[in-house]
Amino acid sequence: MTNIIIKTTKGDIKIKLFDEQVPNVVKNFLDLVQRGFYNGLTFHRVIPDFMIQGGCMNGTGTGGHPDSINVDCEIKPGIKHKRGSIAMAHAGTCRHDKFSGDKLDGHCSNGAQFYITHKATDWLDGVHTVFGQTTEGMNVVDSIQKGDKIKEIIIE
Repeated sequence: MTNIIIKTTKGDIKIKLFDEQVPNVVKNFLDLVQRGFYNGLTFHRVIPDFMIQGGCMNGTGTGGHPDSINVDCEIKPGIKHKRGSIAMAHAGTCRHDKFSGDKLDGHCSNGAQFYITHKATDWLDGVHTVFGQTTEGMNVVDSIQKGDKIKEIIIE
């Protein structure tokens, strides 16, 4: 499993990525990291006791992937939204069966935006792809406010 460090203006967040379970989503995210896409972007959406969201090149939540590609969701049973989960945000309407991972309806538009949860958010299971888990720095996640910056993301 690959580890990353999200360096923010509030401190560092260390995350273990689920390379084997959701390889396409992780590959897309790491490609953007290697290109420096996230460097200098902000956490544009922060909802206390729910999540922090970043990765929008427009800083408003309206930006997608810089190459205008979309990566399909990879919903895996057993990978749930827990405290500290990192998942892809999308504007699509896709739903998957929480138990089998089978697609039920809609489409996904995973691009570049991601979020990290403050607590378990089981209503998002089967809707968004969880692709990693925070291992250090939850105090940083909890302290992030709207407009705080991602300085860089480092692949360990």
